[in-house]
Amino acid sequence: MCGIVGIVAQNSRVDPEMLERATDSLAHRGPDDAGTVIVREGDSARFEVGLGNRRLAVLDLSPLGHQPMWDAETGNWIVYNGEIYNFREIRAELEREGVQFASHSDTEVLLKAYGRWGEAALLKLRGMFAFAIWDAQRHRLFLARDPMGIKPIYYGSFGEVFLFASELRVLLDTGLVPRRLDRAGLLNYLNFGSLCDPITLIQGIFCLRPGHFLTWQQGTVRETGYWDPLEHAWHSESNHLSATAMQRKGLEEEVYATIEQCVSMQTVSDVAVGVFLSGGIDSSSLVGILSRRGFRVSTFSLVFPEAGYSEADYSRIVAKKFATDHHEILVSQEEALKAIPNALDAMDQPTIDGFNTYLVSRETRAAGIKVALSGLGGDELFAGYSSFKTVPQMERFSQYWGCVPGFLRQALASAFSAFASDTDQSRKLSAMVVSNSRLVHPYFLTRMLFTPQQIDSLLQSCDPQIIERANAAFAEEWRKTTDLDPINRVSYLESRCYMLNTLLRDSDTMSMANGLEIRVPLIDHQLAEQLLALPGAWKMDPHTPKNLLVRALHGALPDEIVHRPKRGFVLPFEHWLRAPLRAEVESALRTIARGSLAEALNSEKVGKIWEDFLAGQTSWSRPWSLYVLHRWCELHNVTV
Repeated sequence: MCGIVGIVAQNSRVDPEMLERATDSLAHRGPDDAGTVIVREGDSARFEVGLGNRRLAVLDLSPLGHQPMWDAETGNWIVYNGEIYNFREIRAELEREGVQFASHSDTEVLLKAYGRWGEAALLKLRGMFAFAIWDAQRHRLFLARDPMGIKPIYYGSFGEVFLFASELRVLLDTGLVPRRLDRAGLLNYLNFGSLCDPITLIQGIFCLRPGHFLTWQQGTVRETGYWDPLEHAWHSESNHLSATAMQRKGLEEEVYATIEQCVSMQTVSDVAVGVFLSGGIDSSSLVGILSRRGFRVSTFSLVFPEAGYSEADYSRIVAKKFATDHHEILVSQEEALKAIPNALDAMDQPTIDGFNTYLVSRETRAAGIKVALSGLGGDELFAGYSSFKTVPQMERFSQYWGCVPGFLRQALASAFSAFASDTDQSRKLSAMVVSNSRLVHPYFLTRMLFTPQQIDSLLQSCDPQIIERANAAFAEEWRKTTDLDPINRVSYLESRCYMLNTLLRDSDTMSMANGLEIRVPLIDHQLAEQLLALPGAWKMDPHTPKNLLVRALHGALPDEIVHRPKRGFVLPFEHWLRAPLRAEVESALRTIARGSLAEALNSEKVGKIWEDFLAGQTSWSRPWSLYVLHRWCELHNVTV
């Protein structure tokens, strides 16, 4: 696992000191090794390519895994961030074709695979990755991101300079990127509390989309998709609807086998691997599968003194059941509060969800662990959220509502808005009944932070073209799902929106801020294909949550875990914003009127959000999101 950065300069030179500084700014992602190289295009130096890498050594700890890595056969260079879990199988295939290797790293396998197969090598990879290869023969830069979007890579063209990096902040710190806020990015952040690929909060910087590769050649940039989870799912889903009981059992057994394979293959490492154990179904399943396959499992649970926020009882049940080497990391409220400034500093882009991941990553790394498995993805792919029940209901309502004559619909919507209570739930319901083309699909309402009406009041102005650009990615994802059943539609949207833009980005940024690699076995592109090809009804069971995942363990999970009340990793932000953090947040929100966001946000309406929170009419996440946004823009000198 690493951090990577690159600069392509046309008709000019790459500044070696700038490249070194940019690489060093990624030291938190790779504390074990560093390297840079500047590749010159012939004697004429029509352009230069600078590549930098910071390495967290997990596979092949020897100097032979050093990056940037060069291939003597092709002249290609690579910088790479990630893990290819099936690299040994790919290496064996290449060796049968006569390819020779100098190291035991997956980096070299990736470099040789591209040299032999070109972009087709992407279809052979299973893992999480973002990498860049300078193709010496084609004089082409090649960037690629893994199919599920576990690892990010940001890029942008500024004049005759093309930049890329694992983190957006690195690009800002080069001094080559104007620190101007992208209003479409701002709109997406207000909508969902995170930035939504490919848009970022900075004009001109984009995030390469999952399952895509990008090429730079003679100043021309092209982005191409190479994988989508729905390519093989639609026809299979309809065919499986008529499956016999025996056929259904066989298909489900194939899913179970893939789950076990994913969990097992992601333990490949030359350092110790731990497991985050919350005591929920997802993390407990990882522990159960590893234990059943004979692995000696070390588990780590974050524990709080306050009983209302601790899951210690559940994690202890699982640890005892599977005889793990269990570690409880006790964190007091005082320690958690002290960590907030560092967590805010670690944010690559503003997010309302990242603090939880920062805290558990920091404590796990401090306990001596470099690699940890997480159960992230279980809710999205195995239908664990309440949205799998509520969104299909909302879809049916929308269909019926659309049949109501326009004049009557408008009158009823106005009446509802007038008499609805002043709460978050009522605001969302009002947004649903009021005709508004900005609501692409009811699913997005369930993940919405501020409603369109609230955003209209918060923003000083909002051009229709900005709204269209902000919604473009969501509209594209929704259009892909029109042939899916309601359950699979929600699964796809959850994985390509909330999971991708919030959970995975937070996991990458906050874990790597602490030099920890998080692996997510339940987020595998072949597993996603299998699950989306099964009828959604097979994933919903009134008696067993996430029944496909639970059945994969053949009854090994304790009933107390399977049927425990569902909740996420909860921290007492509601209390913190009313007591220890109140003065800090209140003061920051008041300064928006004269700060960098003054031209974008209406300070009076920002104050109203804070007043609504104090009055109990809105959740803590609304004022917290504005505080984080303000803090991030001030820290990085971003202006409108």
